[in-house]
Formats: sequence, structure tokens, C-alpha cells
Amino acid sequence: MKKVGDATLPRQRSKGTKAVTHRLKQLRTRAQPGRHVGRPETSGTQKKDVVLDCGWGRLVFAQTFSDHETLLSELRDEAPSSRDIAFYVRDPHVLLSRAPQEIFLDPSHTFRLNLSTYRAKPRRMRGITIRRLATEADAEGINHVYAACGMVQIRSDFFSSERDNRSLTYFVAQDDASGEIVGTVTGIDHQRLFDDPDRAASLWCLAVHPHARQPGIGEKLLCKLAEHFQARGLSYVDLSVMHDNELAIKLYEKLNFQRMSLFTVKRKNAINEKFFAMPHQSYDALNPYARLIVDEATRRGIHVDITDAGGGFFRLTHGGRSIHCRESLSELTSGVAMSISDDKAIARRIVSSAGLAVPEQIEVGEDRTALQAFLEKHRKVVVKPARGEQGRGISIGITTMEGLDAAIASARQVCDRVLLEACFEGQDLRLVIIDYALVAAAVRRPPAVIGDGHSTIACLIERQSRRRQAATGGESRIPIDAETERCLGGQGLNLETVLDEGREITVRKAANLHTGGSIHDVTDTVHSDLVAAACRAARAIDIPVVGIDFMVRDPSQPDYVFIEANERPGLANHEPQPTAARFVDLLFPGTRTMA
Repeated sequence: MKKVGDATLPRQRSKGTKAVTHRLKQLRTRAQPGRHVGRPETSGTQKKDVVLDCGWGRLVFAQTFSDHETLLSELRDEAPSSRDIAFYVRDPHVLLSRAPQEIFLDPSHTFRLNLSTYRAKPRRMRGITIRRLATEADAEGINHVYAACGMVQIRSDFFSSERDNRSLTYFVAQDDASGEIVGTVTGIDHQRLFDDPDRAASLWCLAVHPHARQPGIGEKLLCKLAEHFQARGLSYVDLSVMHDNELAIKLYEKLNFQRMSLFTVKRKNAINEKFFAMPHQSYDALNPYARLIVDEATRRGIHVDITDAGGGFFRLTHGGRSIHCRESLSELTSGVAMSISDDKAIARRIVSSAGLAVPEQIEVGEDRTALQAFLEKHRKVVVKPARGEQGRGISIGITTMEGLDAAIASARQVCDRVLLEACFEGQDLRLVIIDYALVAAAVRRPPAVIGDGHSTIACLIERQSRRRQAATGGESRIPIDAETERCLGGQGLNLETVLDEGREITVRKAANLHTGGSIHDVTDTVHSDLVAAACRAARAIDIPVVGIDFMVRDPSQPDYVFIEANERPGLANHEPQPTAARFVDLLFPGTRTMA
């Protein structure tokens, strides 16, 4: 008889063996992407030559194509004004050799999230609801976000025809206070689309509106989609991101996405031109306002000569006509019109003589009695430099002589001449007038922050500033100065105050974009009387391109007062309205049919 110690006991399998085996298999898949991802092992039911219409273009799943010629033929069928993407291209160097004049290797990285090890983050974001796309209004909201982010928009008939496609999933982020769609992400279930043997998914078009107030919206959308695919039992989710999008890559790495050696190929077209064509010299040094116009001119075949990138100067030439521009200011604007717009007091007098409503205004002098009488009459005033731009030196809502003295001193740092103006309570409305017709209208809102229960207001402002800078190419930042401290003090707050979670406060009263304000399009709803008044102001000044600023109670109502005229309005702030297109139409009307 054997002793118990000598008995041959059944070998017990470790509880973690299956998990270890799964991880080893995943590592092998990552090490050999061509085997399982670049050209996966086919099953008897897997579909071939899979192409998915996404509204902005088509996704061509290259791993389902048996040969390069068929794949190239599909890419050649790209529709006008669309951006098709061939994803999971194995041996892209070989594909490119077949049609080097037609296609290019997209300079994007591919990242993968392993859903088998992903752990959901349960914390809910206050003030934002993440949900599935449900209505036509949601679809319009998605396009507004795309336009604001400079992305190709979805054609108008797409959602009604494709919404029932079970392989496509759209999530939107909705601002609970305004009801606006401020973010979106699209997911594609490869298993449902073409019986993918890898049971994979992919993520596309993650976008957050540049003027969204809350931080972390992109992360919440990513997590929601990951949880959605994880619940379906899928293995992983892939995404493609431009190689220089550092903020997005940082977010993906934070969520444990891993870089993969997978490639994307696109067709050479006007939308993709900046990725394969030789860029204009000094193009990268242009600000967003100049770049928008240069891009529009380039698409039309207009020659561009960047004369001073730092200042936003460029010359456009076409058909023997040459026009020098500084952003949206061109040689078509006369020196007289520019002088009128540049001096707020003169502009006010000119438009007043044309019948526009203007606020009462005086120029600051040595007579303090006159200043005090003006303050007592209106109880609340605006202090502004007579000349200046980008909101510098402007103080709004001054109610005391002490505050008035400080505001005047601040304004004099911008211009020796300082104006006092009656304060009109309401919303700041910008109307962009090109060729004496309305092209865009937008309400400009002052910068605000939302508390998280543990950060000081100073910290919240700094975070918001970083987001605004990233969203506007460095053009917008919230200053922490005397005006900020005055605005907080009026609310019983200071920079060291810790706001309760979810509490929103205004940190500056001026709504200028350059000092952290945000812009909200109202072109479709602005009252016709406001449009007529703005066009009348443009004709009175005799300026073909101008931003007319009104204070209004509501942009859908006719009441207003004129504030100022801006001879160099920032056209990039008003997408999706066709501001750059109308500007180039004005300069080169013969190119309209080529646009």
C-alpha cells in the first residue's frame, strides 16, 4: 500500500491559468498585428470587401479585402466633399506603390484598449448627460460640434437613413443647463458589421465643442463607449489619432490605450491636402484667423504668399488680381473706414447719425464732478479705452467712484483717451457683415468656471484657460487681474475660494473671446431688425467686412444698443457659418463656382 505522501494526486489547474493564457494570446496578437488584425483568419461567415458609410465619408475595412487592386478601386469611388478612410491596411508600402499619385499614408497613430482588462469608472459628471443619439436635434448638434472642431460634417440625410444600423453607435454629451450637444463619439461594432473573428470594435470622431464649460467630457464619452462595447462581449476597441494631437494621446494613454503598429491610408483630395501637399512657407506660424482664409483660398486655386506669419499677413493672387490681407482685414477696407472703426467714440457718432440706437457716452476728463454725475445718473457704467481691441482695458458694471478710478487707470494702460458709457444689461451679440450682408451672428458669453468641491477658483480658472487655449490655438485665455478680482468680489468670492461641486460662476464680465469668453451661434434665430441695423452700420462706416457688436436682451428680439465696430473680425470663431468662403467670394468673385 502506498503512503498518502506517495500517492499520485490529480494535478490541479491554477485558477489564473485562463486569464494568463488570454493575456499571452493578446500579447502575441499585438506582436503580430498582420496575422490577426492586418489580415485576420477568415471564417465561413465573415463578409468580404466591407465598406461602411459614416455620413462624412466611408470606412473601408482593408483586412476584409483579398487584394490591393480591389481596395484601390473602392478608394477611387470616394464621393465629392467626403473623406474615406482605409483602416487596418497591411503592407501599406505595397499599396502606396500601386497608386502613389492618388493615395497617401495618413500620419496618424493607432491605439487599442483591451476590453478584457478595462475597468469602468463609476463617477458621474455633474451638469453633463452622456446618452445615445435620439433625435434629429441631436444629429444637428453633432454637426455643430464637428464644425466647431474643423471636422467634416455629416450629410443631412444620413441619420434618418442609417440610424437603425446596429453596427453604428452614437453617444452625445448634453449640457444639462443649456440643452446643447457639446460632445460626441461614434463606435463601430466589427462583429455585427462583418462577423469579425477578432470580435473587435473601433472608435471614431471623438469631439468636444471648444466652448464646452465642463472639463473631462471627452474622457466620459470614451469610457461610456468602452463600457458599451465591453457589455457586448467584444475584445478590444481601436482608434486612430493624428500623431501631433498631444492632448488626445495623453488622454488615451491615461485610459490605458496601447499604441499599435497599424496603418491608415486615405485618398488625396482637397480635404486631406494639408497632410500630403507641401505646406505654405510659415503656414504653421499663422493664427487660426489667418489660416482659415489661407485654407479657403488654397482650395480654390488662389496663390497664397504669406508675407508676415506672426502678424497674420498674406497676399492672395488670382487672374491678375492681387490683394494684401491681415486676417479678415483687406485692402478693400479703406483707411477712413478703418479709422472710424478703430475709434469707438467716432464709430458711435457715425452709426448714431445713421439711425442706430447708441448708449449715452462721455469722455473722461479732469472734471470728477461730471464723472460722478454720469455714474449717479446711470448707476452702472462701462469703462473702455477709446482705441483698442481684444477686450483689453474694458471694465463692465462699475458702480462706485473707487471702482471707476481703478477702471480708468486700467483703460489708460491701453489708450490715453478713456470713455464712460451707460451699461446696458443683456447679451453681447456679434454680427459678421461681409459685402453688406449678414454671414454669421453669435452671442458671446463671459468666461465661467464650474466648481468641483475641492479646487480654488484660481485653480479652476487656470484649468479652463488651458482648455480655451487648446481649443483656440492659443488665442483665448482668462486673465487673472484686477478685473477678474473685481468680478469675483462682487459675488462675495476671491481667488482662494473653493466652489461647491456643480456651482457655476462668472469670473469676468466682458465676453471677449481673447479674455476667455465663448461664442454661441444664433445665425438662424437672430431678429431681422438686428440684421438690418448691423448692415446699416456697415454702410454708414462704408466698410465691406466688419464685426458689429450689439448689446441685446435676446437675439431673437429687436431691442439693442450699438457697442462698437471691429474692422478685423475673427472669422474662425463662427464656423459652421461660411465666413471664410464669403470673404474670399468678396475678394475674388470669379472663384465662387470653384469653391
